[in-house]
Amino acid sequence: MWSWHRQVKDSVSQKTIGLMRMQFWKTAVEEIYRDAPPKQPVSGELWRAVRKHELTKRWLLRIITEREKDLEDRAYRNLQELETYSENTQSSLIYLLLECLGLKNVHADHAASHIGKAQGIVTCLRATPYHSSRRRVYLPMDVCMLHGASQEDFIRGGREQSVRDVVYDVASQAHVHLEHARSFSNNVPTAANLAFVQTVVLEDYLQRVRRANFDVFHPSLKNRNPLVPLLMYLRSWKKTY
Repeated sequence: MWSWHRQVKDSVSQKTIGLMRMQFWKTAVEEIYRDAPPKQPVSGELWRAVRKHELTKRWLLRIITEREKDLEDRAYRNLQELETYSENTQSSLIYLLLECLGLKNVHADHAASHIGKAQGIVTCLRATPYHSSRRRVYLPMDVCMLHGASQEDFIRGGREQSVRDVVYDVASQAHVHLEHARSFSNNVPTAANLAFVQTVVLEDYLQRVRRANFDVFHPSLKNRNPLVPLLMYLRSWKKTY
């Protein structure tokens, strides 16, 4: 369901069609919690997961509702709006992963909230070259205005200092959230690390964009780090995130 939702925005040409698809999933979730899932493969698997792990309906509906708002197809007005979107989508998914692991811990929830926000911010940064090629810019408008960077600067793949300053501010906020998440590590159950393993990927991107001097269009950022799977294994072995 998560993968399908991510594709809706790019796969529909009219907002109305996207809204219809989102409504399908809202209805499907309600029916799943009435033990009457639609006869559709993903719905069936989700129903089984809900029954097995007693997943919270609120997290599922929050993801769908926020994705529905995202069909407006406009830049985030400020960094807080991007963080809210990230909390309602990425963090909600991590809450569900924690429930699948049978964990109910307030410290793990706090860490999940910050990791989700970091993931949403990094995703926005990583997708900037792709979105810019389609003449779309979603980076927070208040940060762009602060540094005098226009949407056109990003659309043409600008690499001037004003563009780098925007990337620096946004990336720094993602780093802050990762550090906040790790501040809870001493009180987070070890089993929760399985739900937090994506921190390796986030940290890797932030380090690489820093080495590129916050040039989000730098060619090196197009390549994936082949060592990430090994780093994820080591982090899992050390039972840290």
